Amino acid sequence: MAHARISMYLPPDINPTQAAIAYGCRALPKLNEELQSEDLLTRQKALMALCDLMHDPEHVYVAIDIGCLESLKVLLKDTNSMVRIKTTEVLHIMATHNVGREGFLEHDIIFSLSFLLDDPEAACRKNLHMVFKHLAQVPSGAQGLVNNGLIPLLVWKLQREDEEIQELLLDTLAACLMEDATEALSSRVVPFLKEKLLSTNDHIRSKAACTLIAVSIPLEGKKQVWQYDVIPILVHLLKDQVEEVQANAAGALMYATVTTAGKYAALDAEAIYPLLNLLGSPLRKARLNAIKALTMLAEAPEGRKFLQVHVPDFRVLEVDTSEAVRRAAQIAINVIEWKP
Repeated sequence: MAHARISMYLPPDINPTQAAIAYGCRALPKLNEELQSEDLLTRQKALMALCDLMHDPEHVYVAIDIGCLESLKVLLKDTNSMVRIKTTEVLHIMATHNVGREGFLEHDIIFSLSFLLDDPEAACRKNLHMVFKHLAQVPSGAQGLVNNGLIPLLVWKLQREDEEIQELLLDTLAACLMEDATEALSSRVVPFLKEKLLSTNDHIRSKAACTLIAVSIPLEGKKQVWQYDVIPILVHLLKDQVEEVQANAAGALMYATVTTAGKYAALDAEAIYPLLNLLGSPLRKARLNAIKALTMLAEAPEGRKFLQVHVPDFRVLEVDTSEAVRRAAQIAINVIEWKP
């Protein structure tokens, strides 16, 4: 005869670490109330549930509308490390959505997050930098980071974080410096990036060269790249085994060689041959950057004279699949063949 027996185990669809989610439109308001609870376990469970819900942009919109961001800002100061880690994780997931990024700017989340730049928990800092990276992908977010005075701090952190967070920092800085590189240039960003160009980590070398592109756009940046003797290192990276590193190094040279000093520094470092080799790169970006850098060098009489025998290499690119490459090749030919 069968006997009724109560199982000692929870039902398979029950997660004991996550708050029970209320039905329908009551779900997020209930979680927002639990975020404000004095009970630590209740706060932690509510954050776990929010991590799941915030993957849906509609939930992000509702969460912002009912005031969840204000509750999360308070939890960023929580004494419990797990609460801070999960709070930054929720914010990171929200930042992947445009509605989340807009909400962050409206509710001044950047300022609140900045207090965690020195948090003892690496996971918390990683989530924080992922938020900043996503924010920097839109001009208003990048400008928000600049306006909050965070650029000098981010440059300083570049020397002290582990490599995983350094990659996030470089992504953030590359986007922010496109908006305004003034504070970074005053914070010794060029010598710091010069050091990163020599990293054994492929991603860090590539991202450091990409950040140097943004640094080299203003005149002061071009001057510092020359003054700190970065150009020979960029020329060396044109022969890197990683194609993305080659492309970004060519991009940085493209801007650095706008000045006369930059042109002659690149010519002295024998940049022409490795740049010519990149004309056949499978990466459109590498071909385009190499053409433009060679065009800059052709503006110097010595560079123009050297490149005249290589005009056929540029002719080949006049039928490239990319319109930008074709147009750049035509401009390069005009500069090389120009006669005073």
